[in-house]
Amino acid sequence: MTPTLVFDLETIPDAQGLRTLGSYDPAMTDEQVIEAALQARLESHGSDFLPLHLHKIAVVGCVFRDDNGFRVKTLGQADDPEAALIGGFFKTIERYTPRLVSWNGSGFDLPVLHYRSLIHGVQAPRYWDTGEDDRDFKFNNYISRYHNRHIDLMDLLAKYNGRANAPLDDLAKLCGFPGKLGMDGSQVWRAWSSGQADEVRAYCETDVVNTWLVYCRFRFLRGELDQTAYEAEVDLVRETLSASDAAHWKEYMAVWNA
Repeated sequence: MTPTLVFDLETIPDAQGLRTLGSYDPAMTDEQVIEAALQARLESHGSDFLPLHLHKIAVVGCVFRDDNGFRVKTLGQADDPEAALIGGFFKTIERYTPRLVSWNGSGFDLPVLHYRSLIHGVQAPRYWDTGEDDRDFKFNNYISRYHNRHIDLMDLLAKYNGRANAPLDDLAKLCGFPGKLGMDGSQVWRAWSSGQADEVRAYCETDVVNTWLVYCRFRFLRGELDQTAYEAEVDLVRETLSASDAAHWKEYMAVWNA
């Protein structure tokens, strides 16, 4: 079995970056700088969504599936430096060369990882290889939009047409999976800044499980899995999550079972 890594980021505004690029009173707290930047962005663009290079990675959520089973986790600890989270993600790629799977990873998660790894100087030679070191990567690498070493499910299902993009939450629910529970990306900064780091990390874990389940359905569509194999993959997720005592998985399974 080819190892598969489903990933998702949760980000918060980069206060230090905002200070570096803007003119803020040194007496302002990080929270005040961020709120001022969000308000200015809202007034100038009609949305407070900051440019991607000003998104600081707070959480990296992962599903990892290989011959040893199915695992879901967030990397590191809530107070780990951003560079450590980025390094942990790319070390997994260096070690396993997995297939990457995301929902809008090409439009958000990977560009953010690119910018933030550039800022922190985090090396990732396996990820960036396009055939210079491994000839197999010339025609199937992580960088090309149309290669399969990274599959952005949203982009692929929309036939690379941004007007056809669909939300993960909608597709997961329409396929009979739980979808998002209690939070979405627009609420992450407020939750994180109010001390709800554990809740944000739990939310990210549910997002990567939703992505994995939709990806299993996609594998069934294209004939990579037959009906028996598809049902076995879904049952493995059910069994793994049902065995957990974590509150977010109990809630997730209650919705799924209903």
